[in-house]
Amino acid sequence: MQVILLERVAKLGQMGDVVKVKDGYGRNFLLPQGKALRATEANIKSFETRKAQLQAQNLETKKEAEAVGAKLDGQAFIVIRSASDAGALYGSVTTRDVADAATAGGFTVNRVQVVLDRPIKDLGLHSVSVVLHPEVSVRISINVARSVEEAELQASGKSIQELAAEAEAAAEFEIAELFDEVGAAASDE
Repeated sequence: MQVILLERVAKLGQMGDVVKVKDGYGRNFLLPQGKALRATEANIKSFETRKAQLQAQNLETKKEAEAVGAKLDGQAFIVIRSASDAGALYGSVTTRDVADAATAGGFTVNRVQVVLDRPIKDLGLHSVSVVLHPEVSVRISINVARSVEEAELQASGKSIQELAAEAEAAAEFEIAELFDEVGAAASDE
């Protein structure tokens, strides 16, 4: 299927390019999303007359996306999830969870704008990409923790495994002190 792109599409082409795509991709994604038109004579002529208007509209939305991106880039958001003692989540953090966290933080982010490089299935700090416009992409940080206090500790640079090891060492030290005190009391008698 030949289509005319109405906006930049990653790995496909720029606005105005006539490209050949698979029928299903064109019919089920590009055409319904308004990202392309079928490359017929009438549509090509129609596109040529609307090209300046589409470019101006694209430039305007790109400027808006860059303004939002400047504020959003590098922001950190907290997602609270239940997890095992080892730090593995019961489930995973999805694009919807990331979008909801960003929206709660005062930004308007849709879940389709969030791109996860890999599934988030453990506690910690994770870098996530947000595509605000086909030509504007920013990175945000998602802090996945079991509680707000734990999120603050993770943000300061400590991992869940380090915190668990410190707590275990402290518990073992207290037990050793207790046995030393019991042993000292028994020898006094």
